[in-house]
This record gives sequence, structure tokens and C-alpha cells, in this order.
Amino acid sequence: MKLDYDIYYGTFICRPNRFIAHIEKEGEEVISHIPNTGRLKELLYPGAEVIVSYHSSPHRKTKYELRMVKKGSNWVSIDSQLPNALAAEAISSGIIEELQNYPILKREIFYGRSRFDIQLIGATSCFVEVKGVTLEKDGWSYFPDAPTERGRKHIDELIKVVKSGSRAVLLFVIQCNNVKGFSPNPSMDLAFAQKVKAAASAGVEIFAYSCHVSPLEVKITHKIPVKID
Repeated sequence: MKLDYDIYYGTFICRPNRFIAHIEKEGEEVISHIPNTGRLKELLYPGAEVIVSYHSSPHRKTKYELRMVKKGSNWVSIDSQLPNALAAEAISSGIIEELQNYPILKREIFYGRSRFDIQLIGATSCFVEVKGVTLEKDGWSYFPDAPTERGRKHIDELIKVVKSGSRAVLLFVIQCNNVKGFSPNPSMDLAFAQKVKAAASAGVEIFAYSCHVSPLEVKITHKIPVKID
């Protein structure tokens, strides 16, 4: 997916709350929205190189949006809204092989009291919940990087879908380069990790796909192993 916004390089200064970052850009300090409520502690430290986008809309509280953070020699996309679009693009282009042969793809679909990121419709129906992953340690990726009650509820809803007779998929989209595999993160949210394991036992299909991330493009490229235990 090509990124069509105006980008600027800068340096991270501080994060006074979950939603706001102070960035040094071209010699001035600007305030940027953070489109990710995770902790991002391994990424957002003083001096980290970042990419922000500029938006002139009068309806915005901040004119800048924090999009990427450099970790080592690689960029990490931290935009939590992007993985849903990346997943839809990768399904439509045939990259995610497990989710093919569905002529219709819908996004943000309500099913009973639940809302899922993607619904695929063909001879049968498949509901897909997408989770963006930014946490990487020693070449392995993990989710979450902060406790997520919302994430646990999503898994409960996926299990209900399977019990109702439809297909359910939990898809982790890794928003950085060069990862070897994925696992839930019990050290941060043990209950979430336990629910992922219960979901797999109940018939929820769990996949992880890695991305190629560059300043001008982010795209899903290939499947990586998932280790639950």
C-alpha cells in the first residue's frame, strides 16, 4: 500500500500521554497525534528517529500524525488503523492464501452484537479480526505490548462465531521487517495469551503475516510461524 500523505522526518522528544508526542522537526518542536494506544516503550524513547505526516484540516486538534519509528536500521509502522486496510489489500491480491475464494469482502461488519474487521462471503462466511503488531524482540514478534481487555473480548466473539457454524480467523499483521515468527505475549497480558490458546482449541484459525515497511509504502508480504505455547 503506497502512503499518499506528506511525510517529514523528525526526532522523538517525549510522550506526555497515550495520544500525544512531542517531535523535533527541522529545528522546531511540533505536537503529533499517536495513532496507537500501545505502550511502544521499546520504540518511543528520546532521540528516536520518526516519521510524521502533515494534515491541514481545521477539524484536527493536531496537524501532525506519528506514522513510523526507526528501530535499528528498520522502520516500524505504528499506525493501528493501517493493518485492517493492509489485510483487505493482501486478501484481494491473493497474498493471504488461506483467505481466498471469497468473491465478496466487506469491512467493519456487525454480526449479532459483535463488530469484526473483515467479513468474507462466498459459499460460506468467514469473519476476520485483525491485530497490528509492533513489538519485536530478537527477531520474534509479540502481541500485545499493553494489557488489552478489548482484544480479549474480540477473541471471545470469534469463538462464538465458530460455535455458530461459521469460519473465524484471528490475523496478526506484523508492522515491521525481518521477523521470524509470532507469539502472544503472556508477560504483558497472560489472559490474552490464554484466550488465544483457547481460541485455537475451539477452531479459530490463527495466522501471522509479516510486512515490508518503508517510508513510502507498507505491504503484507509473507506468512510467518505462529507459536502459541
